[in-house]
Amino acid sequence: MPPTHTTTDSPHLQQTTLGGGCFWCLEAAFNQLDGVVLAESGYSNGHHPSPSYEAVCSGTTGHAEVVRVTFDPERISYRQLLTVFFSLHDPTTLNRQGNDVGTQYRSGIYTHDAAQAETARQVIGELSDSGAFDAPIVTEIAPVANYHAAEAYHQGYVAENPYQGYCAVVVRPKLAKFQHAFGALLKAPD
Repeated sequence: MPPTHTTTDSPHLQQTTLGGGCFWCLEAAFNQLDGVVLAESGYSNGHHPSPSYEAVCSGTTGHAEVVRVTFDPERISYRQLLTVFFSLHDPTTLNRQGNDVGTQYRSGIYTHDAAQAETARQVIGELSDSGAFDAPIVTEIAPVANYHAAEAYHQGYVAENPYQGYCAVVVRPKLAKFQHAFGALLKAPD
């Protein structure tokens, strides 16, 4: 089942917007984390006023495929979300994730305030200093701009289409690895 689109306007909730390749994988992973109220697939930081999936995929709108994560910082921290984010994609490849190529697949942290930007810079610095990746991190950090939710059929796509080719071959193995690595952060089963 796709996640329910419940109200996310509680005063203690926060949001972050993250781009790390195809949004289906990021959305499926983040929606499993305890403390995440909703991870929504969308498009961000482009110039077109009303982007569609087809237009974003053409590379002409400037948007990145992203997931907007609404979370409770009392249950999961922004830093923990960034740790998960960097485990789910390769932040060292410019405008590419595996076979997905184009500016819409860029690695990006689109911040909602100055504190998020500072934490993102710290996390990237720590990852770089530790040698966590074999190449320099190219993740852009910018204020979130011109965000649009993706079409309804993209929301909960992996949950609704687990045996679709891309989901079965690319996303499901990545999710299995994520679940193993971050088991302590996952929501309790229903």
